[in-house]
Formats: sequence, structure tokens, C-alpha cells
Amino acid sequence: MPSPELLEEFSQFFRLLSEPARLQLLCHLRRGPTDVSSLMEATGFSQSHISRQLSQLQRAGLVSCERDGVRLIYRADTELVEELCALVQSRMKQRLQQQLAQLQAA
Repeated sequence: MPSPELLEEFSQFFRLLSEPARLQLLCHLRRGPTDVSSLMEATGFSQSHISRQLSQLQRAGLVSCERDGVRLIYRADTELVEELCALVQSRMKQRLQQQLAQLQAA
């Protein structure tokens, strides 16, 4: 059984992923590295909002950043993000298939 401290860490990680804006940014970063201005254009979010969200994702290890001249280029930890997305998509598909089977049986 995980310790209370570890459970709190797990909870914070899942809370991080519960924010739709962060998920949207991760989806964009799955496509490849990009800068804040491109993310602003793609999402319609403000620069400050994106920067806050990316900072939180970076602290969690889901996003990294490197400087390219005056621009900061962000990239997702592709392997981890892909694994998380695949796990969630698989679970959602399974759940929807179960619901469909229940509806068809009714």
C-alpha cells in the first residue's frame, strides 16, 4: 500500500491532468515541439495562461523546454504522454463498448 505522502503525489498528478487546458496543450505538443506563440494561435489562450499551464506540466515532467534564440520551444515527453493517452483511450473505449452492449441488450 502506498504511503499517504505518495498517495498525495498521485493525487496531485491526476489533478494536473484534470485541467482541460493542460490536456489541450499536451495534445498540441504530441504533434511536435512548438513555441508559445504557435500554441496561442492554435488554442486561443493568452500567453500568460499558456505559460502557467506549461510551467505546471514542466514541473510534473510531462513537458520540457529549450531556448532557440529568443524563443522557448516546448516539447512533450512523447513516450509518457503517448502511454497515458493510450491507456485512457483504451479504458474509455472499453467503457463505451460495455454501455453499448447494455443498451443493445435492453
